Amino acid sequence: MQGETNLEKLLKEMQPELNTGEYVFATVASTDFIKKEHILSEFKEKEGITVILERQHADLYQLSYNYIASWITLNVHSSLDAVGLTALFSTELARHQISCNVISGYYHDHIFVNQKDGQKAMEVLQKLSK
Repeated sequence: MQGETNLEKLLKEMQPELNTGEYVFATVASTDFIKKEHILSEFKEKEGITVILERQHADLYQLSYNYIASWITLNVHSSLDAVGLTALFSTELARHQISCNVISGYYHDHIFVNQKDGQKAMEVLQKLSK
């Protein structure tokens, strides 16, 4: 199934959803000691492996982190070839002084914002969708 590329349709149908929980970014040399089901995402960088996981799991593994995030999923099936969606919502969030960290999965875009901004970010995204 191919994702949507029409920007107008993506905006109207993005249906942002605030996921429950607190999420953190940490860096590790290896993920061997972390249960795979506890890792939401991982990305290999030359300096180490960035992992995103629930805060409670990071605490369980005694990982260091300094950013606690809320996780918002855009429920529209956006194509990896779609142009402009990330630019539009990140610009709008920035206008409201909300930083965002975006991960695109095969089906959906996922936005991590500072936990204190989770509800405000949802309001901004819902308004952008109208």
